Amino acid sequence: MMIRLANKNDASAMVNFNQAMALETEGKTLDSETLRHGVEAVFEKSDCGFYVVAEEDEQIVGGLMVTFEWSDWRNNWFWWIQSVYILPEFRGRKIYSALYAFVKNLAEKQGNVCGFRLYVEHDNEKAQRVYEKLGMESSHYLMYEEMV
Repeated sequence: MMIRLANKNDASAMVNFNQAMALETEGKTLDSETLRHGVEAVFEKSDCGFYVVAEEDEQIVGGLMVTFEWSDWRNNWFWWIQSVYILPEFRGRKIYSALYAFVKNLAEKQGNVCGFRLYVEHDNEKAQRVYEKLGMESSHYLMYEEMV
């Protein structure tokens, strides 16, 4: 298993993962054109974030995206982990753990990251247990949103 930063050649895998995750977790079918442009923007604009992938036998089997949030309280960055997806047949092999360790190592090298945050579905108890085993804790914040 190789964990690495994704590149433009991995865009179609990220599109497929996002489409599968939206269907699996929320029962949503995402607009393919919008999604493709959104994924490509991450590779074209470094301020959007970056993807990390897990690769086995030249197949992308999992991935995640990191985006950035400035914290004026801490004078440092939070890295948001988003779009986490592992192919179903590869789950249970600690692939997310390896992806997260890779991200943490990158943050340590960068030196201006104060923490990591992510969203998880209320009902996704399996994922919550994984995140807790890796040292993350449930936040006391609730998330609100309004779509424009």
